Amino acid sequence: MNTGLALSGGGFRCIAHIGVIKALDEYGIRITHVAGTSAGAIIGALYSRGLDWKQIFDFVKRVNIFSLNNYAVGKPGFVDTEKFYSKFSEFFPTDSFESLKIPLFITATNILDGSLKVFSTGELIRPILASAAFPGVFTPIKIADSYYVDGGALNNFPVDLIKPHTDQIIGVYVNPFLKIGIKELRHSFNVLERAYKIRSAKDSLSKFKDCNLLISPKDLIKHGTFSLSDMDTVFNLGYKAGIKALEKPDNLQIPGIL
Repeated sequence: MNTGLALSGGGFRCIAHIGVIKALDEYGIRITHVAGTSAGAIIGALYSRGLDWKQIFDFVKRVNIFSLNNYAVGKPGFVDTEKFYSKFSEFFPTDSFESLKIPLFITATNILDGSLKVFSTGELIRPILASAAFPGVFTPIKIADSYYVDGGALNNFPVDLIKPHTDQIIGVYVNPFLKIGIKELRHSFNVLERAYKIRSAKDSLSKFKDCNLLISPKDLIKHGTFSLSDMDTVFNLGYKAGIKALEKPDNLQIPGIL
């Protein structure tokens, strides 16, 4: 039986994906296909590479992918996305989708013509960086003859990418959407993030029904897209939500349990 794992975007909140991966490992669930968007594409790629949850968490801490310190000069964005390439190449010595142990599908948005691009073959690192390039903050990534930014702009929960290839899907959604007060919009990043959430929420929520198991930690509402603290807290929220969901897995087929 083919089991897919769909990882939403969500910036810093995507550390919760790592906690869910730990829970899946403890339950002995074998994932055969992975789809990821934005920071979810980063976590998904590392998992598809064959890294365990500890190694993925170490990558996030070492590379500091949510840092806004790699300033861009003469480019449209605050952070130069290209500066992360060398760090990613240490973890992906063979820069191709074909080198991965698990088939991976990631999304990116063509910023020039507004189309969605799905990457699953060929060059790997630049599509990962493009998928996670939050518009207006991280600079676009050039791939072939075009430029790409965050896949979450058009598909923030890529369940549909692996639906044709799998018998069941585990979806991990880390963008809880609730009504907020004006006092919570204290900075420009807060406003930008809120507008982004509103845009992606409707499309993402409609895909919940396609997941055999949906994991969405509600307490993540307290953590912003560009937070730089409480990594362990976010990780544990994902882990606890994963364990809770797997204890009552609904219609997910888990070998040795159902």
